[in-house]
Amino acid sequence: MATLTPTRPARPPQAGTARGGGSLRRRRIADNVHAYLFLAAGLLCFGLFSWWPLVKGIILAFQQDNFVTEPQWVGLANFQAVLDDPLFWTAWKNTLEFTGLALLFGYAVPFAVAIVLHELRHLKGFFRFAVYLPVMLPPIVTVILWQYFYDPGNGLFNSVLSALHLPTSGWTQSPRMVMVSLVLVSTWANMGGATIMYLAGLAGIPGELYEAAELDGAGIWRRIRHVTLPQMRFLLLVLLLLQIIATMQVFIEPYQLTGTTNPDSVTVMVLIYRYAFTVNNDFGMAAAMSVLLFVVLGAFSAAYLRLTRNP
Repeated sequence: MATLTPTRPARPPQAGTARGGGSLRRRRIADNVHAYLFLAAGLLCFGLFSWWPLVKGIILAFQQDNFVTEPQWVGLANFQAVLDDPLFWTAWKNTLEFTGLALLFGYAVPFAVAIVLHELRHLKGFFRFAVYLPVMLPPIVTVILWQYFYDPGNGLFNSVLSALHLPTSGWTQSPRMVMVSLVLVSTWANMGGATIMYLAGLAGIPGELYEAAELDGAGIWRRIRHVTLPQMRFLLLVLLLLQIIATMQVFIEPYQLTGTTNPDSVTVMVLIYRYAFTVNNDFGMAAAMSVLLFVVLGAFSAAYLRLTRNP
């Protein structure tokens, strides 16, 4: 016959346990307060120099303001004026053309250079320094240097072509060559940073994968296709997005090499500069164009991230 064992009544929680839990919560709150105090300076600077200018720019897009007289609210008039500008679609066409050419040169070339540098057995440090050196130069110095290269009279490129008895080029003066010339400057100036990041990604690929591919008889191209590219997929996608965003905001190269009046090289950022400082002296129109660029890049980034995310 089964016997029932008496059960002990539940013991009430001890006061010490409650006090211990309360002190633990207070300690966590204090740690969080200290952490936010350490972050306060950084958050303040980020809000003051990043978010507030963004908000101010959006507000300015609905005003007519030259920073001299009192600003006036004009609603959507700035956006309408920007859309009615004949240079609006020309600037977008030139910007997209520059971005497309930059992807052919500035995206593929650094990856190829990184693979070559990764395979080198000697003088790795020297060649990495040589590739990264242009990044350390101020952008305006780089553009002025290439301005001498492109000079139609005594420029380096035309002098070399003349010495080889080849036809010279107008480079930045030629409607056919102007965008290619701008892309060459941008690629040379910025490829060092992308190359270093590609080298870091290549260094993280396990050597066993390449050894297994070699044992299977894979050549250099098959190893790149079946080992390097899959292992570098995330880095390639991130750098592709960053490069598109950066090249869509190109300004220094067309501004210095071709000026702000050449319709063959005016970009969105150059047009924004024209609105603010040269033609209209209206920062409201410049802000409206900036907001349109922000919306386009934001929508593209969201779509890109959604399409390339892992399933």
